[in-house]
Amino acid sequence: MRLLHTMLRVGDMDKSIAFYTEVLGMTLLRRKDYPDGQFTLAFVGYGNEAENSVIELTYNWGVDKYELGTGYGHIALEVEDVYKACEDIRARGGKITREPGPMKHGSSILAFVEDPDGYKIELLSPERKD
Repeated sequence: MRLLHTMLRVGDMDKSIAFYTEVLGMTLLRRKDYPDGQFTLAFVGYGNEAENSVIELTYNWGVDKYELGTGYGHIALEVEDVYKACEDIRARGGKITREPGPMKHGSSILAFVEDPDGYKIELLSPERKD
């Protein structure tokens, strides 16, 4: 078994694709409209789906916003340098919601960024992940 993808519902597919590709540096792997079901799927990631886990973005036509609720946590990405990644993300228009620095009660260096729909993405250094 292996993890294939995580799915997020998005309110604006083009805006979300731009965030994940232009701000976070992922690649748009595929996108398809399903007119009979009135939804669009797009898959983004850092490598092909045969060898990597990816993110499935789902846009339900006519729905421009979702309530995240209290159950959602975050997606975590490993980056070489959390401080540099935040500088780059900010320069590309990304919203940093937790500045880079040590984890409270731990030793990992981390930061958080928010996507256009409010989903949190944690950036972690490769040295240690508490």
